[in-house]
Amino acid sequence: MLSDTVYEQLLGMLASGAWGPDSRLPGEQELARRFAVSRPILRQALARLRTEGRIESRKGSGSYVRDIPGPIRIDFGPLGNIAEVRRFLEFRCSVECEMTARATLCATPEAIAAVRAAQLDMDAALTSGAQGIEEDVAFHMAVAEATGNRFFVATLAAVSEHMRFGIRLTRELTHVKLRDRMPRLIAEHARIRTAMENRDAEAARAAMHDHLTSGIRRLFGS
Repeated sequence: MLSDTVYEQLLGMLASGAWGPDSRLPGEQELARRFAVSRPILRQALARLRTEGRIESRKGSGSYVRDIPGPIRIDFGPLGNIAEVRRFLEFRCSVECEMTARATLCATPEAIAAVRAAQLDMDAALTSGAQGIEEDVAFHMAVAEATGNRFFVATLAAVSEHMRFGIRLTRELTHVKLRDRMPRLIAEHARIRTAMENRDAEAARAAMHDHLTSGIRRLFGS
């Protein structure tokens, strides 16, 4: 059921610490848009989390994360130097290439639509002259969520700050100005999305590989 998929995605984000104890979840409208589902479907997933005691509703305020013991989370620690940045990008490549292939094969039409929406949001941000860092992270999270596998979602959520740091570094330190790189960045994300829409797992894997390795080349020049 679609509500089960949304439940697993929300559970992965809770486990990853995307929302801390006693923090307020985004509103239903925003969550429904993020997961590309109807609000009734979203409410089924939220009801299951409430039944399990993972979240609680506060009248007139929304849903909040309960402060309950959870599994030990992986702490990757900060990126200490430029060599670690490169190793992190290589780690992302290994994880996300397989993740993208799996998402291509098993994603629901709604999840594919969410990937497309995230890609268009990033296009709009870059076209406006912004760095599009949050939109870039959201695109990759949408691909993770499209797998329907909470472990992919939790892994990317756990390294989301590292992703932001790496993207910002690539945007700011690359010798080619962002406005000159913008068409290629847009094209790289579009290739990933198109391959996913075509249900071509090998093409999606290759497109993600090319995207991430080109980021390494842009930053390190090799």
